[in-house]
Amino acid sequence: MPRTEATPLLMQTTCPHCWQKFQPVDILWVSVHPELRGDPKLGPDQQRRFLPSRFTPAGFAIDARGRECQQLACPNCHLTVPRALLELPPWFISILGTPSCGKSFYLAALTWEMRRLMPAQFGMSLGDTDAVANQVLIDYEQQLFCNTNPHDIVSLGDLIRKTEEQGDMYDTVLMGEESISFPKPIMFTMRPKENHWKGKEADKFARVICIYDNAGESFLPGKDTFSNPVTRHLASSSALLFLFDPTQHPPFRQRLERAGLVVASGARGRAGRQDLILIEAATRIRRLLNMGDALKHTKPLIVIVTKKDLWGPLLSESVPAQQPLVTTRSGQTALNMEAIDDHSKKVRKLLHETTPEIVEAAENFAESVTFIGVSALGKMPKKMGDSSLWGIEPDAIQPDSVTLPMLLSFHLRLPGCIPVASRQPRTTVSSVKESA
Repeated sequence: MPRTEATPLLMQTTCPHCWQKFQPVDILWVSVHPELRGDPKLGPDQQRRFLPSRFTPAGFAIDARGRECQQLACPNCHLTVPRALLELPPWFISILGTPSCGKSFYLAALTWEMRRLMPAQFGMSLGDTDAVANQVLIDYEQQLFCNTNPHDIVSLGDLIRKTEEQGDMYDTVLMGEESISFPKPIMFTMRPKENHWKGKEADKFARVICIYDNAGESFLPGKDTFSNPVTRHLASSSALLFLFDPTQHPPFRQRLERAGLVVASGARGRAGRQDLILIEAATRIRRLLNMGDALKHTKPLIVIVTKKDLWGPLLSESVPAQQPLVTTRSGQTALNMEAIDDHSKKVRKLLHETTPEIVEAAENFAESVTFIGVSALGKMPKKMGDSSLWGIEPDAIQPDSVTLPMLLSFHLRLPGCIPVASRQPRTTVSSVKESA
């Protein structure tokens, strides 16, 4: 590996594909010479992985035919891993929900907004760890926020296609005599900048963020098997983001209709018991971590209620809600935990009235549960003429609150990464105090 004195290697890291822990000294390299094609785990079309014995003066491995190599691979599954994972701890985030609940739309809106927000307001750079590996997500962002026809209405299916259980988002590896499917992680490198509020302590917050966008079907009971362990990342995740789609829930839709907030039939998701996803996730995590049935998961669970642009009026706020992000007296952007807690209580109350089984499943599963309403698009889609399709003009998309779940996760699991503000009674934004 290239020799750099400024960035020491970790003692141990975790593969973002198979979640096997290994030491950097055991890392494999990917051969380059065309005669070295054919890997026992990845098949005849892939370059052979190898443990090198020769290196160039710059520290790159030399394959059996004398070619300089640059790509690294996991010693267990042989899938490629970025060098950053040997230097920075991985930080796993699992996004789960039912089929067609809008996970991919939410993920694209989340990462697009995080790219903009983190450097400008929190002094953290956030970039693609591997742009090739992130290409599917980059395409999603392009369609939503850099569309070449921003003023034309585009069907939702053309903006982002549904994530399938197999395909571009999965890799197949031969482990012994079994073919195993692993989900492709979406990876970002997060590093503090010079203006990070923690100054000299900032380096301890650098991470490789690994996010997983599984097909909703993968979370259904019975879908997790030895040959299809595509949700095993749940047990390694620092936070779990569960998406609840109110348009898939008949009692919630009835509440909307009584309030005059009618969802057109063509815009509704498929109805089903969304609490089963949480119950199944809890079962898998308890099994993987060997937890007792009565124990609660110690990692935070954030219940994200999508399509807030539709149901937001149901919160019936008598006074304007406080802003979740505020500016402190020192000029820092900070999380307003009072506002987030107040919003969480209101959303929880609404869910408890319309879909109490979601609240019950969440709070029986995790010690820390927060409820946050978001809108990936910021407005309802429109029916496209006489067709059954629904769409939106890309330039009308304005994501609402999509970054809050991730920022809250950073605060809860990486204390000090994000400034937190505590608002005193009868104060203004300019007099907000900071707390670590």
